[in-house]
Amino acid sequence: MVPLAFLAVILLGTALLSLPWATATGDPAPLLTALFTATSATCVTGLITVDTATYWSLFGQVVILGLFQVGGFGIMTGATLLGLLISRRMKLGRRLIVQAETKSLQLVDVKGVLMTILWVTLTFELAVAVILTFRFRFGYGEPWGVAAWHGVFHSVSAFNNAGFSTFTDNLMGFALDPLVLFPLCAAVIVSGLGFPVINELLTEWRTPERWSIHAKLTLLGTGGLLVLGFLGVAVAEWNNVGTFSNMSAPAKMLNAFTHSVVSRTAGFNTVDVGQMRPETLFLTDGLMLIGGGSAGTAGGIKVTTFLLLGVIVWAEVRGRSDVTAFRRRICPDAQRQALAVVLLAVGLVGVSTLAILSLTMHPLEKVLFEVVSAFATVGMSTGITASLPPTAQLILIGLMFVGRVGTITVAAAMALRARHVPYRYPQERPIVG
Repeated sequence: MVPLAFLAVILLGTALLSLPWATATGDPAPLLTALFTATSATCVTGLITVDTATYWSLFGQVVILGLFQVGGFGIMTGATLLGLLISRRMKLGRRLIVQAETKSLQLVDVKGVLMTILWVTLTFELAVAVILTFRFRFGYGEPWGVAAWHGVFHSVSAFNNAGFSTFTDNLMGFALDPLVLFPLCAAVIVSGLGFPVINELLTEWRTPERWSIHAKLTLLGTGGLLVLGFLGVAVAEWNNVGTFSNMSAPAKMLNAFTHSVVSRTAGFNTVDVGQMRPETLFLTDGLMLIGGGSAGTAGGIKVTTFLLLGVIVWAEVRGRSDVTAFRRRICPDAQRQALAVVLLAVGLVGVSTLAILSLTMHPLEKVLFEVVSAFATVGMSTGITASLPPTAQLILIGLMFVGRVGTITVAAAMALRARHVPYRYPQERPIVG
């Protein structure tokens, strides 16, 4: 149901963006352009083939905002929350569906997670929108209506990790403005933790020793990756003429921190990504692929999955039969799921990269960057999206869909119904390594 729900919203968005009044010129958008934009918005990616600020009319931009708000919030989650607010009840079947989409750990968590999603989303989006509106009004002299629209659009885009912008150069015009970048980074970081973690922090903030292993891994991984990304980007780009070289030292650190935050999930850019050094692009590939926290608006394989693989390897190196973290054993099911997610992700990225390389003349580093950005629903680009042939753009559309819905979810939806097998085969051990 989850993949079908996302597909239905994408098709609805495509139809709306194909209307004549969705474009600034009044001419209907080509079907592929409307489909690509609707998929990118619904899957909270941010990759674009046309300039959002100039190609789409106000109606078109409102549709795009609505799509990434619905896509980030969760389609089945939103529908269930609406029913919950109306009837005050949630049937078991609906609770199971929402548990699958929000990845709540227990059925009893579902209602709490839903209410947390609602008020945390509205609170953060409103707060950031107000800050940005006042900044655009008094810092840049925008009329109140224009300032409010820019503020709301970027606030919702940041909290949903969408990366869409109503400015042609994205956030490059605000590369030296911490009053714009810091609120956006805060929204990205908070939403990137995942709603179960946010719910746990709000209810158990006084007793960190009672936090779940999922929350501990997410917070540890998020903090470590933010520091790693900041240091790596700062070192690589400090003297790069195309990006940081003309900035002051504080501005370089501000932009290195912003890139570290948004490259894991949001996709905004304050400098020309196409001018970054190869080592920065490779580091960004890694950050994008890992992504943010589970059951949130972030993409990628997720922080917990990445750290769980590390814990598994560490246990194997030490010769331990049990995989443990924070004095807790990791269940075998979670270990197998982590391996499946990573292998499916790497395989999908590899095959897609090879396919697009065969269709274009772009170098490997830029094609790989584009593919990882699409799969991880980040939306950052080196600037080649619009120049890709239709077949390559269709591949990116598929990657965005699978990346947002989830590799396991899509695989499960495509697989035959599971059935119990009343026998087991003899065991044999192959040589590993």
